Amino acid sequence: MHWNPDDLDVASRYKLLIGCIVPRPIALVSTVDREGRTNLAPFSFFNGVGSNPMTLLFCPANKPDGSEKDSLLNARPIEDGGVGEFVVNVSTEQIERQVAGAAEPLAHAESEFDLVGLTPAPSVAVAPPRVLESPVSFECRTAQVIRTNPGEPAAGNIVIGHVVHVHVTDELINERFHTDPEKLAAIGRMGGLMYCRTRDRFEMPMGRAALNSE
Repeated sequence: MHWNPDDLDVASRYKLLIGCIVPRPIALVSTVDREGRTNLAPFSFFNGVGSNPMTLLFCPANKPDGSEKDSLLNARPIEDGGVGEFVVNVSTEQIERQVAGAAEPLAHAESEFDLVGLTPAPSVAVAPPRVLESPVSFECRTAQVIRTNPGEPAAGNIVIGHVVHVHVTDELINERFHTDPEKLAAIGRMGGLMYCRTRDRFEMPMGRAALNSE
């Protein structure tokens, strides 16, 4: 089977993306608006960008009416009306229910922190709080927002952030900055309402050596 995406409706395109691009790490993004009100939301269109400077991105899609989600409204640069900062908290088995619960659409003044029972903890370099229960948090300043189809329903937006401070629970990382995946217990998204855990792991060499490994 093959398609030109322009021949598919938006829902079908979305199903192809979330069903085939798997597993996806989940950024639990905390932000504040200009009045200091907190927001918390999960995004599985998320990844690292590079290490020089340390940069990551998450992608909040527009709402069904084409308007922007609170996470984007808050994280967009100051000159674009936002606060220009956000925190990416890693989603783990310990808080998996709360991560999913934070996807609940709430009124702008209501906080998902209160809804799901996670604890906002002060950040070091940015205004938005980190999630105390998450073992890893990346404090970010927004470098750029790319809008792929402004004002249209389900259109994607790329929020690129420079990491300005990192929190990692002591027992997760060694002196060589290697993270213990067993202790991290990260979760990811599959298609539909399916999630995955990261317990099935294997090592393999890179490049030509991988072709001769078993």
